[in-house]
Amino acid sequence: MDKKNVKVEFINDINLIEKKQWDLCACPEAFKGEKIIDPFTTYNFISALENSGSVGKGTGWHSCHLVVKIEKEIIAVMPLYLKGHSQGEYIFDHNWAQAYNNFGGNYYPKIQSAVPFTPATGRRFLTKKGFEKQGRDALERGIINLALNNKLSSAHITFCTSFEAKKVSDNNFLKRKTLQYHWENKGFSNFEDFLNSLSSRKRKTIKKERKIATSLFKDNDGIFSFTGSQLRDKHWDSFWKFYQDTGNRKWGIPYLTRDFFQIINECMPENILLFLAIENDTPIAGALNFIGADTLYGRYWGCSKYHSCLHYELCYYQAIDYALKNRIKKVEAGAQGEHKISRGYLPSFVYSLHWFSSKSFASAISEYLDKEEKVINQEYDVLMKTSPYKQL
Repeated sequence: MDKKNVKVEFINDINLIEKKQWDLCACPEAFKGEKIIDPFTTYNFISALENSGSVGKGTGWHSCHLVVKIEKEIIAVMPLYLKGHSQGEYIFDHNWAQAYNNFGGNYYPKIQSAVPFTPATGRRFLTKKGFEKQGRDALERGIINLALNNKLSSAHITFCTSFEAKKVSDNNFLKRKTLQYHWENKGFSNFEDFLNSLSSRKRKTIKKERKIATSLFKDNDGIFSFTGSQLRDKHWDSFWKFYQDTGNRKWGIPYLTRDFFQIINECMPENILLFLAIENDTPIAGALNFIGADTLYGRYWGCSKYHSCLHYELCYYQAIDYALKNRIKKVEAGAQGEHKISRGYLPSFVYSLHWFSSKSFASAISEYLDKEEKVINQEYDVLMKTSPYKQL
C-alpha cells in the first residue's frame, strides 16, 4: 500500500474512536476468545483513566492519541499524551529537563506514549493484524511530526517491548535500558516447589516472613482474594483508603480518582485481582493486581494498620502463589526495589525510546545513554550474583 494512502490523525479523547476499532489494534487476541495479553492498553483501561478524570485537565496528562487509517479503516493506534511534567512515568528524565532548560529551551510540554502511572512493559505501537510494519512506521512518523509541528522539545515512548525498542531505535529514536524486578515460573508446580529452588537461608527467611505476616490473624480473619464478580463496592471503599494513604505519602496526592476504580470494576473485573487482609471483619491492608494472559501485574498497595511482613505477603508471596495456581508465567511487581531479589524477583531489562528536536541535545543524551547502559549492564551482573536461587 502506498504511503500516500496512509493518514495519521490524533484525537484528544478516546471516546472519539469506537471501542472495537481500538481493541482490534490493542488486543486482537480478545476477538478470538483468548485472554487479553496486556490489560493496560485496552480501550477499557485507557478510557477509564480519561472518564474518571485521572488524566486530563489539571493533571499534566492530556490525551493526543495517534490513529492511523487507510481510507476509513483504522490499522494502528498509539496511546499518547501531552505532558506538562515528568510525574507518574517511572522512567526518570528530570535531569534531562533541567539540562534542556539550562541549554536555553523549554523541556515541557513534551509528548509521551505510555500508560499513565503504569510501569509495565507492553506494546506501544498497537497495530491491526496484517498491518504490523506499516502501522508501526506510520505511528513513528506521526509522533515525530506531531512534535515538530508543535515545536515540542521531545517525544518519549516508555515501557515498550524489546522488539519495539530494537526496531524503532534503528531509526530516529534513542534507546534507553533500565531495570525492574520480575518473578518467573521456572517450571514450579506450587509454592513449596518454588521454595525448594531457593538456597536454604533464603527459603527459611521467606517461610519466617509468611509466618509473621499471618500471625496477626485469628479465627475467620486472614488474607482473601477477589476477582471478577466477587468484587464489591465495600472492597473498593477499603482499598481506596489504602491507596489514598500511599499516594499522599509517595506522591503528595493520589494519581487515580475514586471513580477510576469504580469504572474498571464495571468494565474489566475479570482482569482485576485484589488481595485484602481482613482483621475482625475489617480490611486493614490491600494489594491491587491486574491479570494478563501470561503475566500478573502488581500495581498498588496500602494499609491502615502496620504489621511486620504483611507488605511482602500481600504484594509478593500471594502474587506468586496465585500465578502458580493459575499457570501464569510471570509476576511484574512494579518499579524499583532491590529488596525484591531475595524474594525471588530477579532483575530484568525494560526499555524506553526518546527523540529530541535539538540534534545537539540528542547527541549529548546519546552519549549519556551509552555510558548509562554500561552501568546498567554491570549492575545487572552484580545483582544476579545475589540471586536467592540455588546455583546449578
